[in-house]
Amino acid sequence: MNTIAAYIAEGRAVLGLELGSTRIKCVLIGEDHAPIASGDHTWENRLEDGVWTYHMDDVWAGIQDAFAALRADVQSRYGVPLTRLCALGVSAMMHGYLPFDRDGNQLCAFRTWRNTMTGEAAGALTERFDFNIPQRWSIAHLYQAILRGEAHLPQIARLTTLAGHVHGALTGRHVLGVGEASGMFPIDSETGTYDARMVRRFDELIAGKGYPWTLLDILPTVLSAGEDAGCLTEAGAKLLDPTGALLPGALAAPPEGDAGTGMVATNAVAARTGNVSAGTSVFAMVVLEKPLSRVYPEIDMVTSPTGSPVAMVHCNNCTSDINAWAGMLRGFCEAAGKTVSMGEIYTAIFHAALQGEADCGGVVNMPLLSGEPVVGLNEGRPMVLRTPDAALTFANFSRSLVAGAMTSLKLGMDILAREHVKIDTLLGHGGYFKTPLAGQKILAASLGTPVSVMETAGEGGPWGMALLAAYRAHRKEGQTLEAYLNEQVFASAKGVTVAPDAADADGLNAYTARFVACLDAQKAAIAKL
Repeated sequence: MNTIAAYIAEGRAVLGLELGSTRIKCVLIGEDHAPIASGDHTWENRLEDGVWTYHMDDVWAGIQDAFAALRADVQSRYGVPLTRLCALGVSAMMHGYLPFDRDGNQLCAFRTWRNTMTGEAAGALTERFDFNIPQRWSIAHLYQAILRGEAHLPQIARLTTLAGHVHGALTGRHVLGVGEASGMFPIDSETGTYDARMVRRFDELIAGKGYPWTLLDILPTVLSAGEDAGCLTEAGAKLLDPTGALLPGALAAPPEGDAGTGMVATNAVAARTGNVSAGTSVFAMVVLEKPLSRVYPEIDMVTSPTGSPVAMVHCNNCTSDINAWAGMLRGFCEAAGKTVSMGEIYTAIFHAALQGEADCGGVVNMPLLSGEPVVGLNEGRPMVLRTPDAALTFANFSRSLVAGAMTSLKLGMDILAREHVKIDTLLGHGGYFKTPLAGQKILAASLGTPVSVMETAGEGGPWGMALLAAYRAHRKEGQTLEAYLNEQVFASAKGVTVAPDAADADGLNAYTARFVACLDAQKAAIAKL
C-alpha cells in the first residue's frame, strides 16, 4: 500500500477514461499495469425527436463525477491526494455524428451509434466506394445530413466522435486513434490514414454543394497507438477536476473507441486473434491475415489501434432485453414478498440457461429494442415467440434470453466462417460474461470456436485505454503494441477456455433457424406497433 501510495503521489500512475453506453468509468493503473483505483458514473441515452443522443452537459457532469469518485477512492485506499498523472487516455462509444463550428459550438444533437436513420446514405456510399459503410459510421451520418440539406452543414469546421471531442477538450488536439477513426471513414492500412481514393470520391460527390470545406478539412488527424496525441492542458485539467487539484502535463494517448480498447484489454491485437465485447451492444473484432473476398453489408472493415485490418460484426442489441426481464422478475419476487438482489436474478438466469434444452425447447427470444442492420431491421420490437407445443420452462426461457442475445452476432460471424477466416484465440469480455461459464459456453457453441475469458476480462475498456496510455508513456524504442502487451502486461495472465459442445452447437443452430424464420413476425410487429 505504501509503495502504491508513493507511486501515485509521485505522479507516475496512468488513467484510462471510457464513456460507455450506460456507465462512465475511470481506472487508475500502477507500475504492474493492474488497476489500483476506480470511479464511475451511471447514465443513459435519451430518445429525443426520434434521435438516440446524450447531452454534452451530461457528458461533462458524468466525467467529473466519475473522476471525483476515483479521487475519493485513491484518498480512501492510500491516504494521498490525486494531483498528478503520468499519462491518460480517453475512449468512448464509437461512431456517430458530432459536428462543431470554428468557435467550438455544437451544431446539432449528438447522433449516437444506436441510430439507424442513415440507410439511404450508407447504401449510396457503399456502392460508390465498393466498401461497406454501416449506418453507424460518421460519414454515413454526414452524407445523410447532406441529402436532407440540413442547415448547419456550411458551418462545420470539425467533425468528430465522442472520444475525439472529450480528448480535444482535455488537450486542445483534433486527433483520433486509427481504430476509432476507422469508424468515421475507411482507413488504408498501408498508409495508416483515411483512404485517399475514397476521400477523393466523396469530395467529388459533394463538389456541387458549395460547402467551404473538404472532407480532410473537418476530419480529425489519424494517429497510431503510441504516437503523440498532446498532453493534458491547464484548461483540460480543470474540466476533468473542477476542484483544481489536478495538475496539467500528463501525456495523452490517441483517443480510441470501445472496440479498440476491448481488443487491448483482451490482448487480441495480433493476426488470427479476436474478441467479443458483450454488453448493451455486442461486437466481435477479428484481426485478419488477408482481405475478405468481397464486400458484406453485415461486416464492418475497421482497424486495430495500430492500423491492422479488422473484420467487425457489430450488433446494436445484446443484454438490454435480459436486463428488462431481470427487472420484471425482481418485481415478481417483490410482489411475492421475497427480497432478491438483481445480481442473484442475473445469476439465476444464466445458470438456468445451462439447464435448458439445447434448442431452447422451441422458445424464441428476439431481443431487438432498436434496429439491427445485421438482420436488415431499422427498428426493433422485443418479442418472445413459441409454438403451442414448446416447453416453456424457466430453464428454456432463460436459455432463449442468453442465446437470443448472441444470435444476430452468430449470423454475422457465420459469414467469416464461410470466408475461412482463421481464429486461433477468441476472448470474451463485458457484462454478458460476468456469470462464470454460462455465456461463454453458449457463445462457444454458437460460433463453433473455443472462447476464453481472462481473469482481467472484467476490467474492460477503461483498463484497455489505460494500457494504451501506458504504452504511449513507457514503450521502448521500436516496441510494438503486440510485444508490449505480451511482455509487460499479459505475460502471466490466467483465464478459462471453453470449447464448443457438439450437442449445444446443433441445438443453437436449430434455434438460429427459428430466429431467422421469425424475422417476418418482427417486421410485421414493427409495421403495426
